[in-house]
Formats: sequence, C-alpha cells, structure tokens
Amino acid sequence: MTLASELEASHGRKATRGCVCGFLTDPQKECTCTPIQIQRYRSRVSGPLLDRIDIQIEVPGLRYQELASKDAGESSTVIRARVNQARKIQLQRFDKSKIHANAQMGAKEIKRHCSVKADADKLLETAINKLGLSARAYSRVLKVGRTIADLAGAENIEASHIAEAIQYRSLDRRM
Repeated sequence: MTLASELEASHGRKATRGCVCGFLTDPQKECTCTPIQIQRYRSRVSGPLLDRIDIQIEVPGLRYQELASKDAGESSTVIRARVNQARKIQLQRFDKSKIHANAQMGAKEIKRHCSVKADADKLLETAINKLGLSARAYSRVLKVGRTIADLAGAENIEASHIAEAIQYRSLDRRM
C-alpha cells in the first residue's frame, strides 16, 4: 500500500505510518529505518496535501498494561459536555454567517477571531522559522488553537493553546 493510499484509507480518515517498517513510534518494537529512509517515505506525501490536514498526530501502539488499565480517565459524558459547549460557542461566534465551525474560517475570520498575545505570537514565529511551517499550516494552527481555547472555555487563545496546536502538525516537521 502506498503512503498516499494509506492517507485516503479508513473511511475517509487520513492515516499513515511514520516510516516504511511502521515501528517509528512503537513503544515495543524498534524501528529499523534509517533517517534517510524515513525522510524519503514521508516525502512521498506532498507538502500541499499535508497543509490541508488540520491535525497530524502520531499515535504509538499501546502496551498491555495501558490496554488493561482500570484507570478510566475522563468520562465520555464529561468530554461530550465540553465538546457541546465548544460547538455552542462556535455557533454563537458565527451567528448570521454561513460558517458553523472554526475549521471553516477564511482569512478575514481568522484575523477577527484568532488574535493571539505576544507570547503566543512568538511561539508561532518560532514554529514557522524552526519547523518550516507554511502559510497554510500557520492558518491551520490558528484555527486549531481557537478550537482548543473553545474546548478549554477560554475567551482568548493562549500560548498553551498554540503550543498544543503546533504539536498536532507532526508531519510538517523537517527531519
């Protein structure tokens, strides 16, 4: 299966392995790929395609202890309530417009609803310069940061929200 077909697989969700052998982030099996092999493998997906994916995260396999853990973590009910509240915030934000969610914002709406403070702006500047993020990725980080702030019930986008959004751009990072 090619990397591009992996990205299109799984009912429209975009998914890929991190490397040829598939064990790049596996906690139990060691990756046998060289850095050059990983770079070649990842370069098979074009930058413009990656730019159009809002959230890019690596999900490592779980160990037995994690799978069998009795620790329930946060309940679905609590998460659902937070998501519903964030959706309500977004619907109010875009009332009387054709936009219904942060992901649909264009440049005008991003400027209006995604202003960040100096510390968050410095973090964005560093991400652009050090990670080589594109202008499109910059917009995606702002929109995801806005959503993270909404989920936290925060009126303003904080540096921590931007930092988390930047972490979701793992495939953009230069090797």
